[in-house]
Amino acid sequence: MSLSFQSYLDGQVLLINKPYKWTSFDVVNKLKWLIRKQLKSQQPITGNQQLKVGHAGTLDPLATGLLIICTGKFTKRIEEFQAQEKEYTGTFCLGATTPCFDLEQAIDKHYPTGHITPEAIYEAVKQFTGTIQQVPPIFSAVKVKGNRAYDLARQGKTPEMQAKTITISTFDVTNINMPYIDFRVVCSKGTYIRSLARDFGLALNSGAHLTALCRTRIGSFHIDKAQEVQQLELELSKPLSK
Repeated sequence: MSLSFQSYLDGQVLLINKPYKWTSFDVVNKLKWLIRKQLKSQQPITGNQQLKVGHAGTLDPLATGLLIICTGKFTKRIEEFQAQEKEYTGTFCLGATTPCFDLEQAIDKHYPTGHITPEAIYEAVKQFTGTIQQVPPIFSAVKVKGNRAYDLARQGKTPEMQAKTITISTFDVTNINMPYIDFRVVCSKGTYIRSLARDFGLALNSGAHLTALCRTRIGSFHIDKAQEVQQLELELSKPLSK
C-alpha cells in the first residue's frame, strides 16, 4: 500500500514485530527515516510539515513482539493505546538471578531448585493473579526523584523503587522443562514481566530471571497483524501517491 505524505500527517497506526536486540526507539527512528526518505523522493517537505512518529509502549531490547507505531495526528492516541491490556508469552529460568532480571546482564547468584515441584510452581502462580503490588526493576525507565532509575543504577546507585498496583488477569504456565518455565500472561499497563520473574523465583524459595519475552497483544491489536521492519521497508520503497 502506497501512502501520501498527507496520510502520514493525518495519522497512521503501524503494527510492527520488534526485532530482537532493537530498542523501541530504534524502530521509531528507523521508520521515521524510511518514511521521510521516501516522501522526500516524491515531493518536497517544507519546514512546517514535521512528521511525528512515536510508539505506544516500550519493549525491552531483548523482547520481541507487537509494537504500535503512531504517525502524525495519531501520536495523540499513544496514551490511549498504552493504557490497554497487554498479553505476553515467554520463559523464566529458575535457580539464577541477574541484576536486571533478564539476560542483558550476567548471572550474579545461583539458587537451589531441587525442592521445586510442578505442584509448587502451579501453586505459586496463584499469588500473582489479580490486583497485586509490584516493585519495578531498578534497570527501568521509572523516574526516581526526577532521574531515570536505570541511569542511577548504571552509576552504581540503588534507587529506592516504590511498589505499584498492577493487575494480572491471566497467568498460565504452558510448559515446565526445569529449570525453564514457559508462560502466558495477560496484564495491565505498568506491569514488568522481569519483575514477575524475580517475584516468581522468590515465591519458590529460589531465584529466577527472564530468558525470552514476546508481546502478542495490545488491546485488540494482535501480533498476527504485525509487519516485520523489512516488510515495511519494502512497502515504503514503492512509489507513493501524490
